[in-house]
Amino acid sequence: MTRTLLTTTAAVATLIASIGAQQPSGRQTRPGGDAAPAHPALDQQVQLDRAGFSPGEIDGKAGRNTAQALAAFTKAGNPSGQAGETLTTYQITAEDVAGPFSESIPADLMEQSKLPALNYTSVLEAIGEQFHSSPALLQQLNPSARFVAGETITVPNIVKRAWIEPAADSAAAKPAAAAPAPGAKPPAAPQPTVTVVVSKSASTLTVLDEKGSVIFQAPVTSGSEHDPLPLGKWAVTAVSRRPSFHYNPDLFWDANPTHAKAKIPPGPNNPVGLVWIDITREHYGIHGTPEPGKIGHTESHGCVRLTNWDALHVASLVRKGTTVLFEK
Repeated sequence: MTRTLLTTTAAVATLIASIGAQQPSGRQTRPGGDAAPAHPALDQQVQLDRAGFSPGEIDGKAGRNTAQALAAFTKAGNPSGQAGETLTTYQITAEDVAGPFSESIPADLMEQSKLPALNYTSVLEAIGEQFHSSPALLQQLNPSARFVAGETITVPNIVKRAWIEPAADSAAAKPAAAAPAPGAKPPAAPQPTVTVVVSKSASTLTVLDEKGSVIFQAPVTSGSEHDPLPLGKWAVTAVSRRPSFHYNPDLFWDANPTHAKAKIPPGPNNPVGLVWIDITREHYGIHGTPEPGKIGHTESHGCVRLTNWDALHVASLVRKGTTVLFEK
């Protein structure tokens, strides 16, 4: 799938105008009436995310992922039209701060296997995932915030598409997300006619309907020189939410020679994140990640990696038998 990268002011203006939002000039107003510096890249990322053309982690910085999303949006001709304000407010709940949280996540997989779960490490990280945002962006939007229960903060006004509890084995409530725009469509039901296309060269995953129209696109990390993406036609065999990761060092060219097979516990900081979409190619799948900021920028061990929220949305669109194409 060849995409022309559109990064000009005219392209940005076309995007904002076509989905009914207005590009702020100089300054924008935060919810509550406080003036704040304008964030053109942030506006662009949020509107693309709302339209179903994910820029990956929303960080307020222009980059390749955002350019790819804009190019796909422009080519698709505004299929969803879910316009809305860039920012909204969110009141942090007692459940948000209750966790459970993991004090830290060791880099070593054998050490990870000794933990009971791989939870978020902070309230900031957890809320960041709720709103598809980097923790650094939330801090920039809320410079005086303490991120405690009862506090109202400014967040990107994303549309909630698919989510599961970050700790299904705890009493914590399901995290809330920004209210969808009036008239916004609910998450699409699983359908047998969608096709998932992963482009190695563009580092994108695209979901097409039976007519070949784009209904969702997101940046991915897929393969490396040592573990190239297995090009070809595959199919979904199963979807597993909150999966454990069965680590086999024999399958990793760069594994520590002292490592043994191990079961890595589930959680958002699990190596495959919050969902695993299994395919007919053995040992390969489409999955989430504990490092959303690296999607589209680093290499993988052959699998297709997305942000947790994008992977969960893809999981909501596919079912057993869904065609998966890995292309150059």
